[in-house]
Amino acid sequence: MKGVRSILDQNAFRFDTQESTPTNLSRMVEKRLKTVGPTSVLFYQEPLHIVRGEGVWLYDDSGNRYLDVYNNVPSVGHCHQKVVDAVCRQMAELNIHTRYLHGAIHEYIERILDTMPSKLNRMVMTCTGSESNDMALRLARHWTKNHGVIVTEAAYHGNTSAVTEISPSSLKTSEPADHVFVIPISEMPQAPDEAKTWFLNKVREGIQTLNDRRYGCAALIVDTIFSSDGVIADPAGFLKPSVELIQSKESLFIADEVQPGFGRTGDNMWGFARHDVAPDIVTMGKPMGNGYPAAGIVTNDHLFASFNEEVGYFNTFGGSTAAVAAGSAVLDVIEEENLIANSKEVGLYLKTRLTDLANEYEEVGAVRGAGLFVGLDFIDPTLSGAPDPAKASKVINSLRQNGVLIGAAGKYGNTLKIRPPLCFENSHADFFLNQMQRAIEETSPNFS
Repeated sequence: MKGVRSILDQNAFRFDTQESTPTNLSRMVEKRLKTVGPTSVLFYQEPLHIVRGEGVWLYDDSGNRYLDVYNNVPSVGHCHQKVVDAVCRQMAELNIHTRYLHGAIHEYIERILDTMPSKLNRMVMTCTGSESNDMALRLARHWTKNHGVIVTEAAYHGNTSAVTEISPSSLKTSEPADHVFVIPISEMPQAPDEAKTWFLNKVREGIQTLNDRRYGCAALIVDTIFSSDGVIADPAGFLKPSVELIQSKESLFIADEVQPGFGRTGDNMWGFARHDVAPDIVTMGKPMGNGYPAAGIVTNDHLFASFNEEVGYFNTFGGSTAAVAAGSAVLDVIEEENLIANSKEVGLYLKTRLTDLANEYEEVGAVRGAGLFVGLDFIDPTLSGAPDPAKASKVINSLRQNGVLIGAAGKYGNTLKIRPPLCFENSHADFFLNQMQRAIEETSPNFS
């Protein structure tokens, strides 16, 4: 999309630079290119060969240790023993699709539904967040008989054909399709009342535009922490008037919880709760199985029943006994280790310390976030605070060289997306902050 830097390009290794990679990695890079192909994205200017994970740490083939401040898939910690044991036991006993009765899936879904607004009373499991969002889109279009969708300008909702069309950050050269209305959320004012009004007016404009184009509006879909847009957590509640408007027009609100869900934002299980709204559809994925493929879609019985009359849905691996075992173990760990409270407490400490850095270094701009999901902007003070994606890239690669893994996000790719496992502690935050300060200084033009 014009003006939006592709999410796949922001953190990517360039295969055309593989000759400059270290010898011990160059053969693996070459093999990767020959087998998987150029569409397989690797991170960093110098790729990593990761061989082991434990808690908040990853280890490469040379024994070097890296603090993982990027990956929310193993959200309760890499290789958490309780999740590993649960999956191993289930795989040794039975792993089968959902066309046979099995009590564990019912118990698991009941636990998920207990965390949802009361109107959301049914859940279907899938394998990935992409599949969940694809199905959510199908449900919304079937229910409303409309086709148009409202999204934000750097949103990412998955990699199927349908959801790629509503993911502006996936489009390297083309513009979003005519049935997609894009909200330029990077222009949203920060003051709470102004933010509410601004977003509401954009949603109202989107509904009218889609009606004028004769698509109608099927849904507003947002990642409720706006992670790909650069982590826009605040003001809490700014979504509420827009969701109420959408629902009053008999369109649907889809809360994409693939990234903010499962306690990530620190106050609640789900990111949408910060906005005091009740979605019509909730989608989830990534952290659900702590690395085992598991995802899901939650809505009400009326939407599923109507959809099933025409098409129906079945997913061979979605809701498998092993996936349910992984998901159940993740919920156990979140509860037993008080990870939602930890996310809030450590996240506040991290955000406060990062704000201190922003006050110390003029190239550090805004710090935003909730819980253990924080965004930090890099700006160019010589260009009136313009976004500085080059600085962000330099810092990211400097951190990688000094034992910290992190990535970029946002419309311009100038935002650090800080998203460690939920077992992150203050001591880990201190290590990260020390290395961050070092990276900022080492990438300064005046550094010697």
